[in-house]
Amino acid sequence: MDFLERINRAIEYIEDHLADQLDYEDVAKIACCSVYNFQRMFSYMMDLPLSEYVRRRRLTLAAVELQHHHIKIMDLAIKYGYESHDSFTRAFHKMHGVTPSQARKQGAVLLSYPRISFHISVKGAEEMRYSIVDKDAFEIFGMEEIFSLTNDPTNKSVPEFWQECHANGSYEALFGAANLHKRGETYTGLCAIHAALNYRDTGRSTYPYMLFAFVTEQSNPTGYTRITVPAHKWAVFTSEEHTDSQIGYMTQQLWKRIYSEWLPASGYDKLDGPDIEIYGNAGNGTYYSEVWMPVVKK
Repeated sequence: MDFLERINRAIEYIEDHLADQLDYEDVAKIACCSVYNFQRMFSYMMDLPLSEYVRRRRLTLAAVELQHHHIKIMDLAIKYGYESHDSFTRAFHKMHGVTPSQARKQGAVLLSYPRISFHISVKGAEEMRYSIVDKDAFEIFGMEEIFSLTNDPTNKSVPEFWQECHANGSYEALFGAANLHKRGETYTGLCAIHAALNYRDTGRSTYPYMLFAFVTEQSNPTGYTRITVPAHKWAVFTSEEHTDSQIGYMTQQLWKRIYSEWLPASGYDKLDGPDIEIYGNAGNGTYYSEVWMPVVKK
């Protein structure tokens, strides 16, 4: 079964269980990956969190039932996972612009969010630069935060974590502990600070995120979270050169293209393991981003 077929079967399972208590573990098993990998794949391919897709689909079906059946609003709320009449009414109004009671009236204008399916889409001839490399185990150290896969629909948590670390001085402290460059000196090559995701299990629908430096002979990891990244086969993707202010955007676009363009036709499967984001200085005021993704040949 290929990549897109697995994803579409998982979507079919979601559609068949919209009126049930959905277990994302079951969904991920059908897609033959972890909950973390499935939700990240979905959000990058759809520009929409999985939880938001489920919410919109449930409210679409609820609107149809209101117009064609005499079901009580409270019963409908419970059917689609809402604990109270008020919470269902707020969610319904937010999407449709009318209350459930108003939706029953003839002429009410409602929104319909369609069921999705995934296909390979050829959008142009823009190449992706990548290599498949085997890397030995290495150690990293840094500052860790645990993020939710379901409670961050606008994906603001990670950039806010970076901003917080810059504001409270912890980024500068980690930069010093890396001991690679003096602050402000001109250099090319790897930056001192990078990011790692999903390098250990933190429980259902969460993942760890770390601002990290590599453990080297000159670094001082004392007092920081220290992780050993095991040996892997990695797909390494490199972005086009960009400005300092574009690092976050270019890295996210790289992930989006990996999931939507490269993985479906690559002959590789993504492993459940650490995802690494590397940032480098290309010189002349430009930077580059890399994504290291653990893979296995199909």
